Order: sequence, then C-alpha cells, then structure tokens
Amino acid sequence: MKRFTRRQFIKAGLGGSALLLTAGCTRGEPHVDVLHALIPVVLAGALPAEGAARVTAIKETVEAFQRAVSGLAPAVQDEIGQLLSLLAFAPTRILVAGVGSPWSAASAEEIGAFLHRWRDSRFELKRSGSRALTQLIQGAWYDNPLAWTVIGYPGPPALEAARP
Repeated sequence: MKRFTRRQFIKAGLGGSALLLTAGCTRGEPHVDVLHALIPVVLAGALPAEGAARVTAIKETVEAFQRAVSGLAPAVQDEIGQLLSLLAFAPTRILVAGVGSPWSAASAEEIGAFLHRWRDSRFELKRSGSRALTQLIQGAWYDNPLAWTVIGYPGPPALEAARP
C-alpha cells in the first residue's frame, strides 16, 4: 500500500478544503434541485403517481423539509446545508455521491444507487448523511395531510373546547 507523504497529505487537505468552500457557496436553489431529485426516489410508491398531484406533493415535501431543518439546532442546520451544497456542486456530486448527471437529469436508478451506497458505506459520515436525508424527507412527507389518506391516518384528534 502506497503511503502519503506529509506534503501530499497537506495538498490533499488544502484541495479538499477549497472544494468544500466552493461547494458551500452554492446555497438555495441548487438545494431544491437536489431535494426534487431525491424525494421521488426516497418516497417511491408513496407519492401520487403522476400529474399535478405529484408535482404538488413534491413541492410541499420540499417546503416541509426546509421548515423541518429550520427548526433544528443551528449547527445541525449548517451541517444539512453543507451536505446539500456538497451534493449540489457538480465536482463533489460526481466524486462523493457518484452521480454523474445533474440532479434534474439523473435517473431514479442512479439516485437509488447513490442512496444505497451511502446507506451501506463503511464511513459513518456517509451513513449519517443518508439517514439525515431520508429521514427528513420521510418526515416531511408523512407530516403532510396528502399522505394521511394513503396510509389510512384520519388526522389528529379534534380537541374539545375548554369548559368555563
């Protein structure tokens, strides 16, 4: 096995830092593109099959995901933002996620393979990233009343008015 020299290690660290810094500059809309691609794969079989109902469900799930993240601790919000930036930035999307196509053009199979690789990775950081993305997406969807009818949930019980 070839060993890194100290100089190579420092160069790799600086290069990686520059790449992450550049990826961190991609905020906002690219995050939405990542979520629009991931949601149908994570929620395969749970979303409406097609048409306006599917578009609405994905849009509302993105919004709920963003609301859920905004309610987390600031440090966790930053970590989720960094993860989405890493996935949105083309060079790191290709290197770290193994998704060669832009998210809007990636196939469900390509996205599913990425999620499975990260879920089963030997690196805890990738496994944690996979769990964070999938659990936040699932929570965002199942918090939506559109999902309740599909799973037979009648909704939260009505509270009785307080008696005087």
